[in-house]
Amino acid sequence: MFLTINLKKTLLITTVTVIIAAVAITVTGRNKYYAVNADNTTEEKKYIKWVDMSIPYSLMETALNADIKSQGTEVKLNWIELMAYIASKCGGNFKSYKKKDLDNLVNRLTAGESMTDITQNIKLYSYYIEAYTAIFAEYVGAYKTRVNENGVWVWKDSYGLKVFSPIAKGYGFSHYDDFGNGRSFGYRRKHLGNDLMGSVGTPIIAIESGTVEVAGWNMYGGWRVGIRSFDKKRYYYYAHLRKGHPFPKSMAEGQIVKAGDVIGYLGMTGYSRKENVNNINVPHLHMGIQLIFDECQKDGINQIWIDVYNIVELLRKNRSEVAQNAQTKDFYRVYDIHDSSVPD
Repeated sequence: MFLTINLKKTLLITTVTVIIAAVAITVTGRNKYYAVNADNTTEEKKYIKWVDMSIPYSLMETALNADIKSQGTEVKLNWIELMAYIASKCGGNFKSYKKKDLDNLVNRLTAGESMTDITQNIKLYSYYIEAYTAIFAEYVGAYKTRVNENGVWVWKDSYGLKVFSPIAKGYGFSHYDDFGNGRSFGYRRKHLGNDLMGSVGTPIIAIESGTVEVAGWNMYGGWRVGIRSFDKKRYYYYAHLRKGHPFPKSMAEGQIVKAGDVIGYLGMTGYSRKENVNNINVPHLHMGIQLIFDECQKDGINQIWIDVYNIVELLRKNRSEVAQNAQTKDFYRVYDIHDSSVPD
């Protein structure tokens, strides 16, 4: 656990006296974060403090398809490495990106060159591979899907996207890239997510498998669910859920959910200190993803929230089919999956 101390000047760090033995304390300077050890020494904490998620949809889709297509061949491609290479070559400014850049990289890899050799002199590659791995680590891989073949349920091996759209299959929604737009309820701030407009009651789906850290009321997000990935790098925030029946009756903090599970229902709650109030003008799901490279970022002043618009677009490729339990009125997934990343 870390205690965060805000200092006006980084030089003041040298005046901090640590009294509590064997306890690590994080001292925050203007742009640097330090661990104060029990022996009163300090060292800068080395972790990523900012990620600009601006990968164009076309690059994500092409890299994903290249990864999937390469499975079963002699040279297996990794879509995260492909995207990190392109980002490092253009310095994160994708305006200069052209599909031939990715095609050339794929050709070099399939011809026998290694990514290590190709990127050894590219200074930004290590940053982008760490940042993009934090975002996409569990998005693509091998998994099993339970399907009905001629009346018999069987497990079928699959490879590809093993994460899902936050909106269930068969339900419409619309959105635009509103990340960074202004918000004023409570205080002036930037919108750190993507609003998906839909109908009240639309089943909301867990994008990735993980542990429910939060399931309850918040004055800004209304009824909301927060799910942490198993590697602790991603925190998924689903807000403005339905009044009265925001999530399945079985939902509880500490619960493990799988990608594709129903975790809530679209609504318009929030912007109220009073619980269970509709104070949002248009029904929608607020979808946010926070990246966490050090635990002090989770609730600290240096949080990293990324623009998820293009991710939501990519996830249209994989939507969870649901059905309703007539007695409980809750929805549930129709087709189960087995993912080795999910604890038994």
